[in-house]
Amino acid sequence: MPEPGLSSQGKRARSEQHSDQQNEASPPIKRRKANRSSGPSAAFWDHLSKIWLTKGALRELDRRNTQAAPSAYRPVHEQLKTTSEWERFEALLNHDPSTFKDVKSFARHGGPDLSDLRSFAEPTHITKHTMSASRSSTRSRQRDSASTRPTTNTTRTKSTGVYDRDFQQHLVDHNVYPHGYRHSNGSVPTKPTNWRDINEILAQPRPSLSPSKFGEEDYERFVQADADASKEKQVSELVIPLLEGRIEDAKCRSGGIPFTNLEPLTDGTLKPGNPDIYYGARPEQLSKEVRTELGSYIIPSTQHDLPMVPNFFLAAKGPDGSLAVAGRQACYDGALGARGMASLESYGQGEQDYGSAYAISSIYHGGQLKMYTSHIAQPSSPGGRPEYYMNQLRSFAMTDTVDTFRQGAGAYRNLRDWAKEQRDDLIRQANERAALADVETPTNDNDAGTSPALSFVTAASETEAYTMSQESRTTLNEGSNILGIFEESDSSIVTLADTRVAAKQSNKRKRRSTNTGSEAELRAD
Repeated sequence: MPEPGLSSQGKRARSEQHSDQQNEASPPIKRRKANRSSGPSAAFWDHLSKIWLTKGALRELDRRNTQAAPSAYRPVHEQLKTTSEWERFEALLNHDPSTFKDVKSFARHGGPDLSDLRSFAEPTHITKHTMSASRSSTRSRQRDSASTRPTTNTTRTKSTGVYDRDFQQHLVDHNVYPHGYRHSNGSVPTKPTNWRDINEILAQPRPSLSPSKFGEEDYERFVQADADASKEKQVSELVIPLLEGRIEDAKCRSGGIPFTNLEPLTDGTLKPGNPDIYYGARPEQLSKEVRTELGSYIIPSTQHDLPMVPNFFLAAKGPDGSLAVAGRQACYDGALGARGMASLESYGQGEQDYGSAYAISSIYHGGQLKMYTSHIAQPSSPGGRPEYYMNQLRSFAMTDTVDTFRQGAGAYRNLRDWAKEQRDDLIRQANERAALADVETPTNDNDAGTSPALSFVTAASETEAYTMSQESRTTLNEGSNILGIFEESDSSIVTLADTRVAAKQSNKRKRRSTNTGSEAELRAD
């Protein structure tokens, strides 16, 4: 019975209060995520020279078949070719016993022609009640199936659907070649011109990995961490730090950041590169003028405080991850790094030094460490695209013995330091050429009152400032002091003149003599 004396206004207030209590008790409804297409565009598939049978290719086939499907529903009687076929089918609907023999004969010969029902879209004339019941039944069957289906431990990495065989085919079609590639005529790509120098640096021992500083207990801790890491994230957080050792400048290290700011390496249909770990330079190391001009080749992210000019990469995978996927990712990342270093090298001089490798990419998967170089080769035809090649340097079974770990970790850290040296050297040269370009630029009418000598000295001071900035960052990981000090002249004018002469010479650097002269300091850590 309704309570006596309770007005409609009181009922409404109590109802609203009860509704508020229910809203507070119930959890907030999650916002449905937008349905975003994660696959490549149609142009990606149209331009492939060969399409592999992958999940992505099947999804694209389904998408195109759906678009090509007829939009209007055609009743069955419109598909029957002759009057006799329709009469027999109508008799079947009327359940006339005298026509059962004809019905059996009709069915024995295939029944009505249903070829037009291929790729048939969902009919629009079905009632909402029927559709709702059908979907409810489907969901019920799915729940029952899920409850009885045995659970599995299979995982899917973030890269499985991107770095497949069609992805690799796209790279090959655009002259980006993985390790071990052979051309159709059987020729083997040449290795980088500085191949021997890189291998010599790779093999240098590091004091931080000597038996007195890295013993059996440290090695067993690494082996245990690798065994405990069952996911890719655990490998990155528990295993890789033991491999990398002490990092001198954390501002030069990043990862998991899509390279959305870079110009596409091919035709724009690939997703941006996204290395797990990469090393680059601080943005303030490079002249703002050079950064503005080469930004789309050397600055990977729109977040401009992240490392730029990346040329050392690592792809880390968990035990369930794919080694083939990691290899394609390393090939893609290495090519992006090689292109960035080449654009920095040719800045202000128009020359391109083909053949030398300045980018290193590595793979860690299942206790195995593999290291590669990436370099640019001259186009095979005039006006053609440059060619990118990936070559394996070494591979190490890091969980085999402590000596194998010392060799692998030493090679990784040595090449990380070497990549920094190449990066800093090219940045220094680009800064010098940018300062010279400012000096050679004629003064404007607005600057008529400015003394030419004052402008000359100011530009020279800026050149020295950039040189000193590079000197302050030449210490390598684990406390090394190996890059040397770039000597300056006491006179700004003499320094600038010498720099101008040196900048007009060939850009080929004599690193072998530099590395040989400083090997003892290079491995001092």
